[in-house]
Amino acid sequence: VQLVESGGGLVQAGGSLRLSCAASGSTFDDYAVGWFRQAPGKEREGVSFINHPHSKLYYADSVKGRFTISSDNAKNTVYLQMNSLRPEDTAVYYCAAGWGMSETYIFTARAYDYWGQGTQVTVSS
Repeated sequence: VQLVESGGGLVQAGGSLRLSCAASGSTFDDYAVGWFRQAPGKEREGVSFINHPHSKLYYADSVKGRFTISSDNAKNTVYLQMNSLRPEDTAVYYCAAGWGMSETYIFTARAYDYWGQGTQVTVSS
């Protein structure tokens, strides 16, 4: 499975961006797919995920109510709509996919098998 992210950029606080993660080599049907982010000097943290086999969505507390994850199965693409962006959302955002993911590990980076190259999101104050 190959993952390609797009949609990062520079935005002012309060603005919006939409990230896309397009997959090739497999469909998402049996995968959990979502987004991690990593800011300079910080650990990679889980942001939001879709566990496709269970049709469940997950959000980190820090983004609930501001970010929305969605999936277009026809395009084999997962999106992350990010609204009301804050400077603390600044990070490199990585798309990840994991096969047969247990809910227990949904926010655990090492549980994911495939990763995109990352896209930079910068929110200015």
